[in-house]
Amino acid sequence: MKWRGRQRSSNIEDRRGKSIGGKGIIGGGIGLVIVIIITLMGGNPGELLNDMPSSDSGSNTSYEETEQEKELSEFVSVVLADTEKVWTEEFQKEGLQYKEPVLVLYTGSVQSACGTAGSAVGPFYCPGDQKLYIDLSFYQELQDKFQAPGDFAMAYVIAHEVGHHVQTLLGTSDKIMPLRSKLSEEEFNKYLVRFELQADYYAGVWANHAQGMELLEEGDLEEALTAATAVGDDTLQKKAKGYVVPESFTHGTSEQRKRWFYKGFQSGKIEDGDTFQSKNL
Repeated sequence: MKWRGRQRSSNIEDRRGKSIGGKGIIGGGIGLVIVIIITLMGGNPGELLNDMPSSDSGSNTSYEETEQEKELSEFVSVVLADTEKVWTEEFQKEGLQYKEPVLVLYTGSVQSACGTAGSAVGPFYCPGDQKLYIDLSFYQELQDKFQAPGDFAMAYVIAHEVGHHVQTLLGTSDKIMPLRSKLSEEEFNKYLVRFELQADYYAGVWANHAQGMELLEEGDLEEALTAATAVGDDTLQKKAKGYVVPESFTHGTSEQRKRWFYKGFQSGKIEDGDTFQSKNL
C-alpha cells in the first residue's frame, strides 16, 4: 500500500506504556479462547469485559517506541485518515454527517467504555466511546500466528473496526445488540455473524475507494483476503479446539468473511452491504 509521506489522522490517542487497573480479562485457558473468538477483529466486548474481575489500580510508565513501532503507528494513522476521507464522502452522498472515531494505541491492556481488555483479545471497537483500540504487536501476530503478512492485511483490520463505527453511526448497532437479552445465545449468534460480515463488507468498500485513489500495490488485495480467511470462526476454532461448533460462530466462516469483504471491494457502495436481508451469507 502506498502510504509513506501521506496525510495522517489527527484522531490518534497514544496510551502506550500506560498500565491500567479496573476490570480485566483473565488470561489463559478456555476463557481466553472464547474471548479471542468473540472479540478478535471487531467484536463488541462490552458485556463480556464488564463481567470480569478487577485488578489493582494502574500506573504510568515511560514508553520509548522502536523504529518498527514508529513506522507502524504512522501507518495506522495514514490508514485511519484514508477511512475518514472515504466515509465522510460516502455519508455525504446519503445526506449524513460522518463523525470521525478515535484510534487508541496501547500496550498490554487498556481501559475503554466497554471495560478493560488485554492485547490478547486483538483489535476491537467500543461503541460506548466510539473508539478503536489496537496494540501494534498484533501486526506481528498477523504475520506469525495467522500467516497473514503484509501492510494491507493490517489495513483490513483497521478498516473492519472502522466498519463497526459506521454501523454505530447508522444505527445498526443499536438495533442488533438489544436482541442479546431477547434471544437464545445460538439465535443471537446468527445476528452477530451478519453484523460482523457487514463490517467486513464496509472494509471492502473502503478498499474499493483506496484502489480508486491508486493507493493499492500489487498483492495488497490478496493480503486482505488472506487476513479475512485467517480469522474466520471455523479456522480459529479448528486451531483452538481441533473441531468446529457452527452454532457458536459469531463472526462468520473464513469463506464468508473473504466473500463479503470482496463484495464490498467490488461494489464500493454502502447500500449493497445489507447482510441482514441477504439470504446467501
